[in-house]
Amino acid sequence: MALQQVYTFGNYLSEKFHAKVYKTAVSISGFTCPNIDGTVARGGCTFCENDSFSPSLDSVLPLKGFHLNLTSKANPFLDKQLLQLQMQFKSLSKRQKESFGAQKFLVYFQSFTNTYAPFETLKALYDKALSFDDVIGLSIGTRSDSISEQTLEYLSKLAKKHEIWIEFGIQSVYDETLKRINRGHDSANVKKWILKSKKAGLNVCGHLIFGLPDEDEDMMLETAKMAYSWGIDSVKYHPLYVVAKTALANEYMRGDFIPITEQEYIQTLKKALLLKPSNVSVQRVTAGIDDNSLIAPSWCKDKNKQIKAINQALKEIGLKY
Repeated sequence: MALQQVYTFGNYLSEKFHAKVYKTAVSISGFTCPNIDGTVARGGCTFCENDSFSPSLDSVLPLKGFHLNLTSKANPFLDKQLLQLQMQFKSLSKRQKESFGAQKFLVYFQSFTNTYAPFETLKALYDKALSFDDVIGLSIGTRSDSISEQTLEYLSKLAKKHEIWIEFGIQSVYDETLKRINRGHDSANVKKWILKSKKAGLNVCGHLIFGLPDEDEDMMLETAKMAYSWGIDSVKYHPLYVVAKTALANEYMRGDFIPITEQEYIQTLKKALLLKPSNVSVQRVTAGIDDNSLIAPSWCKDKNKQIKAINQALKEIGLKY
């Protein structure tokens, strides 16, 4: 029996642009999160190791202690941020061209919350990114409680001429879970801004985490079903893993959190993929980290082994990733 290819984000991009389109991830100094700076909570989500988001190119842009938020009145380091953006894109896109034959690019504002800054700063960064050669659009990682109406309106304007994606961390639709992981907002807030973003003409990618504390398979699948029903265009599935220097690591050490097993994760993923509408592309089916900061589960260390195990399981339902 021939296996059916899971509809990936790469499939979507190649069909639409008839070219090899790559996401080029950048990390801009000065960005943080309202769940870290005390606006909605402190300490960040329990699974988040804040230092892991340290910006690159520190020699170009050493901005220790400088952080923006939605109410910042001034940004004295905008020129340096623009330079950092340019240098990161130039370096990574060159490597993507040489190693993978990339032809077009989506600039991916990845680390932290990339709408959590004054509008003029965001506009300058987005416009700069769109000015680079062979860039066809943006993908902006953010939180649903960290975007203003003004920014959404501007992204809507950009979407008329460019490929504009906004990526929201949904994680779970259960408020008790969001509270347990110190998320800082409820599920209704995520739904509200996903619907607003869709109405504004943006493409939306939703991030889902399987294996959150006290969630069983039915709850994980309900999160997937609700996210699909909100009209997301693409999805990233993540297992919850434990890294050092996090509140979750402390819970794990105390025995208050048991990570999802590889078998449990794959079975939940299989069912989530079967529930997924055919038009929703998949950007990620798993995640992990291959360094000494990973505490548990050990199966999240080797992504190649994860993909191999996932594909072996997907054969049972006639799919391949």
